[in-house]
This record gives sequence, C-alpha cells and structure tokens, in this order.
Amino acid sequence: MSTRRGSPTIVDVAREAGVSIKTVSRVLNHEPGVHESTRDQVLKVVEALRYRPKQSARSLAGGRSFLIGLLYYDPSAIFVGSVQQGATVRCRELGYHLVVESLHNDAPDLRQQIDRMVLALRPDGMILTPPLCDNPEVLAALRESGTPCVLMSPERDIRGVPSVRMDDVHAAEEITNLLISLGHRRIAFIKGPADQSASAARYEGFVNALRAHDIQPDPELVQPGAFTFASGRDAAHQLLSRRQRPTAVFASNDDMALGVLAAAQRLGLSVPGELSVAGFDDSPTAALVWPPLTTVRQPVAEMARTAVEMLVQGHRAEASAVDEAELHKVLPHELVVRDSTRAR
Repeated sequence: MSTRRGSPTIVDVAREAGVSIKTVSRVLNHEPGVHESTRDQVLKVVEALRYRPKQSARSLAGGRSFLIGLLYYDPSAIFVGSVQQGATVRCRELGYHLVVESLHNDAPDLRQQIDRMVLALRPDGMILTPPLCDNPEVLAALRESGTPCVLMSPERDIRGVPSVRMDDVHAAEEITNLLISLGHRRIAFIKGPADQSASAARYEGFVNALRAHDIQPDPELVQPGAFTFASGRDAAHQLLSRRQRPTAVFASNDDMALGVLAAAQRLGLSVPGELSVAGFDDSPTAALVWPPLTTVRQPVAEMARTAVEMLVQGHRAEASAVDEAELHKVLPHELVVRDSTRAR
C-alpha cells in the first residue's frame, strides 16, 4: 500500500484495488454486477485504508440507507427483545428498517467489527444499549465513521451525543421504600453485572433508601448477580441459607427475581408469607409467575422508540441549534405492586 497524507478518497481506493471509481462506488452501494472476488478486494482495500464515505456526499447523492442499527451485548433476552420490539415498530412507522447486531463488549476485534459493519450497512444511525453505550472504542469508531448514534441508559451523558434513559436510582429507591413501608428491615439486594451502569445505579438507590430510614446497609445481605435467572437463584441460595435470613429480597432485574422465587420454593419458603421478593423491569414473565412479581416497569420499548425518533430527526452533535437538554431524555417509570410482597 502506498503512503499518503490526509483522509483517503475513493480515488485512492480505486487505485489500490486496481479497479475503476465506478466499481468502488458499486461495491459501497451494494449494487449488482460486480464479481465476488473484485468485491472482496475492494472491501479489503477500503478497510486497510480506513476509507469512509463522507456523510455530506452521501446526502447530496441521496445516499440514505434508511437503515438503523441496534447494537447490543446483554445477558437478558427479555431486555433485548423489548428494545428490538420498540425500535422495529417505530422504524417501520417512519419508513426505516432495523438491523440488529450482537457484539461482545470485550471482543479483541470490537473496533474492526464495527468498522466492517458500518462499511457494509452504511446505517443512517446506531442505537447503543448497555454496556456498549459506555464503551470508548465503540463510541470512537462511530464518531470517526461519521455515524450518528443514540445512547440507551448510558452511565453518564456525553455532551452533544443524544441519550434516552429512565431514573434507575429513583426507581430503586421507590421499590426499597415500599419494602420498608411493609415493615421489612433485613432486606437483601442482588446486584447486576459490574459492566452495566444500571447495576451501580440501582444499588445506589437501594442504599439511599435504607439510609433515609436509618437502616445501616449490611454487606452480608448483598450478593453479586449477572442479570440472569441462574445467578439470581444462586445468590438467593446464599442469602436464604443463612441462620438469620432476610425477610425480603430486592433483585435488580426480573430474571434474577425469578431465580429467587425458584430458590425459595426449593428451600420450602413461602412467598410472600416468609419472604417478600421484588424485581426490576416488569418483564412479561413478571405477571405470569406465582406469585406475580412486584417490580418496576422500565419503559424499555418506549426508550427504543424515542431513540429511533432522535436519530431520524437528526439530533446529532453537530446540530448546534438543538438545546443540549433536548438531547438527553428521561422517561418515566412505574412501581408495579403485585402479590410477591406483603407486610411482615
């Protein structure tokens, strides 16, 4: 490969690949009539040169793809399903298509995967869910490619980058306050994975509520989890096998709360007679299990719909006319009280 200064152009790609500019354009626009080996050669050169078609040129050429990407890495299929459902419906209503991709947050070639994806799809925007929305490599790759993105439930807002979230801290405070109002003082908490910003926020809300009622948080009543059924079940076995058991367990998502219900049943503990259980998310299964689960209704589908709208409306960093506050939306949650909790 020859060396050059400045950003590579389509002329550079054509010269390095030994093809015409028109052939490069056909490859980048997914047009037919290009031999597979030629297409592969062009894409290899594009990746090697890190060539990116300018967004302005695409717009002038009417080059919108009408594709929006959804990137996720999350152990909870329920969360991802709700995000996908909300985004898919809103995309369809606005004349767009949704492309869903799973990426491992710790993949050694994460940057290359995103580069290839952007080159292949040329999306008009990307929705990033936790923890990808907090990954500097992901954000840098999209920024350098000129691909707009919206962050769903990021750990912190980034100036100029649109985001949509709910108030996890306040929601966790509300559900903990409910348990305290029912007379519970030994309340256990099952955390989510450390790489998910919601895990820390929900634990913060739990601790805030305890301290507001002069209840000292007990480290022995806190167990790690992974937002999965199995991790909730295993954590509950640890908590409920103690000589002095908690009277209530707040699991920081519904999958883990369902694991708590399973562990309680195996240990012969009645819910809510001997143990109150609360979750977080209001997944579809929360109302179907017995007893139905007290939880927080997280507006996941609504957040996904809002993310699509923000991309389509062009709320991007370069849109200086947009007020910064409008770029960061907080949607309301709802406390849902069911039969898995009761007064002591």
